[in-house]
Amino acid sequence: MPQNPAQPQTIEPADTVPVLALKNITRSYGDLCVLEEASLAVARGEIIALLGPSGSGKSSLLHIAALLEAPTSGEVYIKGRPTAAMTDTRKTAMRRNELGFVYQFHHLLPEFNALTNVSIPQIIAGKSRKDADDRARKLLTGMGLGERLEHQPAQLSGGEKQRVAIARALANQPSLLLADEPTGNLDVETSAQVFEQLLLLVREQGLAAIIATHDRALAQKMDRIIAIHDRKLVRVRLKAKELEPQG
Repeated sequence: MPQNPAQPQTIEPADTVPVLALKNITRSYGDLCVLEEASLAVARGEIIALLGPSGSGKSSLLHIAALLEAPTSGEVYIKGRPTAAMTDTRKTAMRRNELGFVYQFHHLLPEFNALTNVSIPQIIAGKSRKDADDRARKLLTGMGLGERLEHQPAQLSGGEKQRVAIARALANQPSLLLADEPTGNLDVETSAQVFEQLLLLVREQGLAAIIATHDRALAQKMDRIIAIHDRKLVRVRLKAKELEPQG
C-alpha cells in the first residue's frame, strides 16, 4: 500500500521570525540564580529597554543573548536558529555576522584612530580595506565625528569614544544590537546626545535592539520596557507603575 505523501510544511515568513528569541533561560552561578525561566522575543525594528539594579542579571542576559555566555538551561534562537548545540566556530561567525555589542566602557584599540577602530571588524569579516573605510567613514560622520576620523582614543572625549564604539558595533550591519549601559559613564547631557544618536541609527537600519539602562527617561523613548524582577522578566509600564509577567 503506497505511503501517504508528506504534508507540505508551513514556512513562517522571514519577517515574522523574531531576530532574537530567548526560551526558558535559567542562569545560575553555583548556588546563586540570577535568571529563572526567562523568555523574550525581539522583532526586527523593535528597541527594548532592559531595566534592573546592578547585580540583577542584566549583563548576564545580554551576554547570553550575544552567545558570549551559555545559559544553565534554555535555548537562544537567532533569526529562528537554535544556538545551544552550535560549535564555538559557528557561534563566533554568528556574533560576527548577526550581532553587535556596545559595552559601558568603549574598549577601543588605543593604538588605532577612530576610522581604523570601526574598519577592523569589517576587514576581519572579509571586506576590502577601501569598502571598510568607506562604511566606517559614513557611520562616524553620521555620529557627528566627521572631523575626528584620524584621532586616536586618547584624543577623544568620553562621549566621542562611545560614539566610535557604537559605530564599531554597527559596522558589520548586524541584525541585533545589544548594549550594556552604553551611556552609563557619561554625564547627563552627553548621555542624552549619544543615546539619541544611537536610537536614530538603530531605527534607520531597522535593527532589533536590547539596551540596558538605569535611566527611566531614556527607557521611555524605546518601544517596550522589560525589567528583571526576582529573577523573572516582567514588562514595565512606567506611567501606570505596573509590572506584568513577560511571556
